[in-house]
Amino acid sequence: MAQVFLHEVHTLAGPKWRAFESAMRDEWQQVLHDTGRGRLLWYCHQAHGTGLAYTVVTITAFEDAGAWQDVAVRLASGDLREWAAKLDQSRHDVTGKLLLPVPWSPMQEADLSAAPDATLDHEPALVMEDTGWPYEGALDEYISGLGEWYAPMVSGSPLIDLQACFQPAYGQVRRREAILWQRLKSSDNLLRLLTHEEPPSYPEDSWMTKALTLRDRWESRLLRTAPWSPLF
Repeated sequence: MAQVFLHEVHTLAGPKWRAFESAMRDEWQQVLHDTGRGRLLWYCHQAHGTGLAYTVVTITAFEDAGAWQDVAVRLASGDLREWAAKLDQSRHDVTGKLLLPVPWSPMQEADLSAAPDATLDHEPALVMEDTGWPYEGALDEYISGLGEWYAPMVSGSPLIDLQACFQPAYGQVRRREAILWQRLKSSDNLLRLLTHEEPPSYPEDSWMTKALTLRDRWESRLLRTAPWSPLF
């Protein structure tokens, strides 16, 4: 069975963001580990100044859809219902979607056996999440193009380390969507990206030119991993 990845965007209550983070670090991680079938992978703050304040993005891996369903039922009507209600007191809202890795994604499966490490304290890493919406009927071509053109272009890049590429599982939100999950290697190169305009034109064989034949709508989110985030 294929692993599935739960992507959630949490809009937190400003005064309670630390309580929410503590609950996710100390309680949610342990709940998942106790199942033996799930693991929180990334816990990321949206960088201040780049969007809505007190926004957190998490990605959780499950062994399969059945493992996700078991936890979802526990949260909705089982032993985790009261815990979920308490967690909701620390946030205004949460939206989620189940994702699958595309065939060429560097990450196909996550190690679900690793136990939560309460002592983990690493330097925060910057993550750029790029979400693209291809033209009608072009989803497969867009995903293939990312693998054939974009992934080789950023391989060895001084700025981007491509971690994964996902698409929504069947029946989840919009179908025509692909998400690039990328660690940023250099804040200096990121600053140049943010402060310089695109050149008047790109070569015909560049990704920026080819991509416009497949989509013209995409969104970048700049995130910062928490010091205890299992992956960073």
